[in-house]
Amino acid sequence: MPNEEENIEKKYYSIGEVAKMLHVSTSLIRFWENTFKSLKPKKNKKGVRRYTKADINHFRLIYHLVKEQGYTLQGANQVLQNNKHTLKGSHVFVEALKNIKTLLITLRDQLGKNE
Repeated sequence: MPNEEENIEKKYYSIGEVAKMLHVSTSLIRFWENTFKSLKPKKNKKGVRRYTKADINHFRLIYHLVKEQGYTLQGANQVLQNNKHTLKGSHVFVEALKNIKTLLITLRDQLGKNE
């Protein structure tokens, strides 16, 4: 029987969990929070950051613009401010395409082994 806790989606994620999801350091997450004013994670009484799924999606979009598309921080900030509605779901498409690419590469490699 599968663990029921695995099926429950978390409401908040720690900075370490977000950094691990994006394969970046926690210091980069904090830096982007200071650079991109649209990132406003919730903080508890002790000041510990808690990120929602929306925050994580916003980080993914920033990652895509800066790390994959090569935008400067200022350029990415302008793109985010000027194209909020256009970009909102674009990172989802990019992630889907990456998953498809990985699947196709895996299939190609498996077919190559069978020959």
